[in-house]
Amino acid sequence: MDPKIVLVTGATSGLGYATAKRFCEAGHICYVIGRNPEKTRKSCGELGENAREVVLDLTHTAEIPATIRRIVEEAGRIDVLVNNAGINMKKPLLDVTDAEFERILQTNLHSVFTISREVGKVMREQGQGNIVNISSMAAQYGLPYVVAYSASKTAIEGMTRAMAVELAPMGIRVNCVAPGFIKTPMTAKALDSDPPRKDRVFARTPMGEMGVPEDIADAVYFLASEKARFITGVVLPVDGGNSIGF
Repeated sequence: MDPKIVLVTGATSGLGYATAKRFCEAGHICYVIGRNPEKTRKSCGELGENAREVVLDLTHTAEIPATIRRIVEEAGRIDVLVNNAGINMKKPLLDVTDAEFERILQTNLHSVFTISREVGKVMREQGQGNIVNISSMAAQYGLPYVVAYSASKTAIEGMTRAMAVELAPMGIRVNCVAPGFIKTPMTAKALDSDPPRKDRVFARTPMGEMGVPEDIADAVYFLASEKARFITGVVLPVDGGNSIGF
């Protein structure tokens, strides 16, 4: 790709960090959006001269429009938005409170809508842009104990298709990557304390292993590139076959 201005949310660790690194190493300017100042600054230092620090708690959706305006004033444009930030909670359905359910949706869904809307306005003026959302296997089949996370990620996939259809005439492509079980701190926390669940993951993954964050970063990079110019509205599982495994 020609040098782009890229925004990656939740870019201080895991899939977001790997994605930001992929863009930075390819010569693009990447705005690393994180809610923790120390982690965000540290990540930018590691990612090098193409990384730009943006401290923002995405649950504070009222702050998103001004943040996007500041980025555009500095960079002049926004070519790619990667909606990666997300949180999870493992808890039996009947014990989940309204507040806990809403907290997951606020981060994983509401903030994605708000930042996509604001960046979409910028891309409309440019006549081009790419948005890549991050979903999950929790949207591909039923996963117990993560009802709020599953609801948020299933909604992301529906929103991806709706956004793609509406924004395509404006030159904006919208796609989604659905990671399988990837070696990240979030996955480790979910699986290491639950050996039967971990065994089940491997049993239904035809390739017989977990992925690495770079697998997701490469998929995102492809979907944001000109090589995917005729692709919009897709949900791409990057899962070693987990979503179709028996």
